[in-house]
Amino acid sequence: MGIVNIEDELHEQLRRASKASYRSINGQAAFWIRIGMLSELNPGLTFQELVARELKEAGVDAPHLPATTSA
Repeated sequence: MGIVNIEDELHEQLRRASKASYRSINGQAAFWIRIGMLSELNPGLTFQELVARELKEAGVDAPHLPATTSA
C-alpha cells in the first residue's frame, strides 16, 4: 500500500462520492481507479457493462431487470 498525492478538489470529490456510495474514501478511490483502468483497457464497453462483468466475475448473481419507461 502506498500514498498517492492528489489535488485538494479531487479529494473533496472523493469524500463526497464516498458518502453517497457508502464506501470509505480509500474504497471510493480504488473503485474509480479500477473503473478508469478497465475503461482504458476496454474502450468499447460502457460503464454498466464493465460493472456487470466485474459483478459476474465476482460470482454475484444479479437478475436482469427490464428497462422501465416513465410516463
